[in-house]
Amino acid sequence: MEFLNRVAVITGGGSGIGRAVAAAMGRRDITAVALVDVNDAVVDVAETLNVEAGRSFAIPYKGDTTDEAFRASVFDDIGRRHGRVSLCVPAAGITRDDLAVRVDKNSGKARIYPVELFKQVVDVNLIAPVYWALEMIGRVAEDRAAKGLKRWTPEEGMQGSVVFIGSISSQGNRGQISYASTKAGLEGAAATIMKEAMYYGVRCSVIHPGFTDTPMVRAMGMDYVAKNILPFTQLGRLIQPAEIADAICFMLANSAVSGELWVDAGWHAPA
Repeated sequence: MEFLNRVAVITGGGSGIGRAVAAAMGRRDITAVALVDVNDAVVDVAETLNVEAGRSFAIPYKGDTTDEAFRASVFDDIGRRHGRVSLCVPAAGITRDDLAVRVDKNSGKARIYPVELFKQVVDVNLIAPVYWALEMIGRVAEDRAAKGLKRWTPEEGMQGSVVFIGSISSQGNRGQISYASTKAGLEGAAATIMKEAMYYGVRCSVIHPGFTDTPMVRAMGMDYVAKNILPFTQLGRLIQPAEIADAICFMLANSAVSGELWVDAGWHAPA
């Protein structure tokens, strides 16, 4: 599936993996990318990407990815400007890390991970990505119905593709009860969507990045990274966002690729 004449939506596009995917798509002659992020920086990022590409392909949209009305408005606007969206990378995500249970040394009482934080991470990392994907698939389905098309056939060519951003934490990671749960949840969502969405010619898969040089990882502190991450990574360094972006573009474009791809730089968690 070529990127030429395609329109994409990327959430979390203002930094990290999302930004890198948009840049990689620009180099692959994508027609347009809706660059979605909750931060104001998304506007400057889109401008920078357009300057680097020598053309205007990245369009910024600032808003909350958990907001249904905002999600629909992005698809409406980019669709009016450039045509139906057929590529979706919902990369926006957050961490709210802490131990699931922590005992206070003075009182001896257990503090359980706050349920409101768990729900917040689920909303951003699991529910929102699934529904950005479903928004695209629903519009592909409507477009096909309007044309009198029913079950997709291979002769038509792929009608769309989704890549969710999982994580090596989906296998379990100390201090990430909420984050790990959402990333594992995306595996089940992608497998189910793939079974259903192929009726309309849309593929769905998951990439599991290892520790990548993003603001989220750097927020852990580089001393922590040097002590607790790099020694257990075979490459001995953080993965670059551009490396993850190349893998995502491969997954989007190659119709034979399905399921999950682990891009973990040889990470092996300590016992």
